Amino acid sequence: MTRIGLTGGIGSGKSTVAAEFVACGAWLVDTDAIARALTEPGGAAIPAVAASFGDDVIDARGALDRDRMRALVFADPDAKRRLEALLHPLIGRVADARAAQSPGLPVVFDVPLLAESAHWRARVDRIVVVDCPETTQVRRVVARSGWTEEAVRRVIAQQATRERRRAIADAVIHNDESMSLPDLRSVARRLWQAWTRASAPPVEQ
Repeated sequence: MTRIGLTGGIGSGKSTVAAEFVACGAWLVDTDAIARALTEPGGAAIPAVAASFGDDVIDARGALDRDRMRALVFADPDAKRRLEALLHPLIGRVADARAAQSPGLPVVFDVPLLAESAHWRARVDRIVVVDCPETTQVRRVVARSGWTEEAVRRVIAQQATRERRRAIADAVIHNDESMSLPDLRSVARRLWQAWTRASAPPVEQ
């Protein structure tokens, strides 16, 4: 079974590429969605998070207070490491279980922190990175989320650099300002078709 790793910075267009891969026949394992489920009310990670960080990071619904936790990990690198130590093993186990449910389809692991994780890189056969300039990332995220530019840049600073992501890639999709949404989908589709053909070499779009 082909196992493809998909990654990219916030606002890069990674989710659009993931959706196109699914339309082409991929079995998607979205680690961001898994992380959200684990930290929703009743989520498997909530007791450990509350025990480690206190009830202040749990909202009135019993879910992780994402804004408060985001502020905490930005201010304290140790808090970020502690949170990742709690969440990442849980995310990995759920991701493996979901991949095992694939009915013979190629599996795409959508992993925002793939470049930072040797563990994840070792679990996939090929890696595609969706890349764009930081200014484009900021514009897109501000437009869709209402975050301030400063908040977006702080998130970007917490993620791997563009250079680090491109260094691990078997293919890079350049989704800059000149790329339309239909064009992005077309590029993703052509890459998928190339990679799912027998003995197709890695290509860069």
